[in-house]
Amino acid sequence: MNYNFDEIIDRRYTNSMNVEGYKGYLFGNTDTSDLKDNDELIRMWVADMDFSTPEVVLNAIRERLNKKILGYTNVFGSEYYEAFVSWTKKRYGFTFPQEHLVFSHGIVAGLIELVGYICDKDDKALIFTPSYGPFKMACDKNHISTVYSPLINHHGYYEIDFDDVRKKVETENIKLSIFANPHNPTGRVWSEEELDTLGQIMKDNDVWLISDEIHCDIKRSDQSHVPFAKAVPDYDKIITTMSQSKAFNIAGLMFSNIIIQNESLLKTWNTHHFGTENPLSVVATQAAYEKGEDWLQAMNNYLDDNFNYLADFLEKELPHAEFKIPEATYLAWVDLSYYIKEKDIDESMAKFFIKNAGVIIEGAEQFVHNAEGHIRINIAVPREVMKKGLQKIKAALV
Repeated sequence: MNYNFDEIIDRRYTNSMNVEGYKGYLFGNTDTSDLKDNDELIRMWVADMDFSTPEVVLNAIRERLNKKILGYTNVFGSEYYEAFVSWTKKRYGFTFPQEHLVFSHGIVAGLIELVGYICDKDDKALIFTPSYGPFKMACDKNHISTVYSPLINHHGYYEIDFDDVRKKVETENIKLSIFANPHNPTGRVWSEEELDTLGQIMKDNDVWLISDEIHCDIKRSDQSHVPFAKAVPDYDKIITTMSQSKAFNIAGLMFSNIIIQNESLLKTWNTHHFGTENPLSVVATQAAYEKGEDWLQAMNNYLDDNFNYLADFLEKELPHAEFKIPEATYLAWVDLSYYIKEKDIDESMAKFFIKNAGVIIEGAEQFVHNAEGHIRINIAVPREVMKKGLQKIKAALV
């Protein structure tokens, strides 16, 4: 089928975080009086897409609405599980028992809850940096200290420093590691060998690991995703979190899968977790698993072309930028250190580009540690929008 990823959709007046919530998200309580509201701002920041949610998903929602009642809902029977596990078996060769599957209102909400169940007051959590900000936030909300293991940056290609990891888990009272697989913001797809090595370190030191795999289906055509729990099948303290919120642009439905192997933690979750599910979220996600693969492939192909355009643009127009096409995600991690120093920029990257380019992106300040000089650009937008945004970024820098 043909899908129109070039369609420009007006998201104003929909209570969209992407459009209407950027000031609070990016700048918190700091003064933003120097930022004027502007409908012409190009938005390439928060990790949702400007592509239409696919019709197979929207149709499932419409059919559910036709049932006329949206009462308290949960996931009963095996239909949802069968759709999900069929997807993971076909795409990753990964299966799990139905009783290990539980749900949360988004992966971040699940992380916050899990950290509270796993860690005690004096425990610490390990995160790999640069890191997606909510990993640290989940620890902060539970009053758990974080320890950083900086990834090694080889000109935009990142690797795990296993010696540093071993040293820290052996000496820092680390109870838990929160790990992005694939990695956000760098876009690394970790190999089975890397996951096995990291998993064995965790196992040898009795460290829990939560694997955030939300971006696993958004990857370049030559890449394959390996679930962490598949790479290290003999360690039940690995927790897997997955969702179709990114891949099918349904993040607002707030519905995520959590696979808990450990019987004690699973009992704790089932005892203490409170919540029913959104009836529209369940049918939308199930439809994505059952009917969405064709659309997903087309969307990934479109992203491949967007990334190729971006790489060519940076090479020609901003040659001192350091960038490598990520193996996964729709997020470009670009090192602008040269231009930041040349222009002597002393404010946040996000504010600089809004004021001087009319483009909303996320700067190093939105990420945890080891991110200096970088911006993250969301290129899951129509190509003409991306081209216009890139030209504006260039004009602000040179």
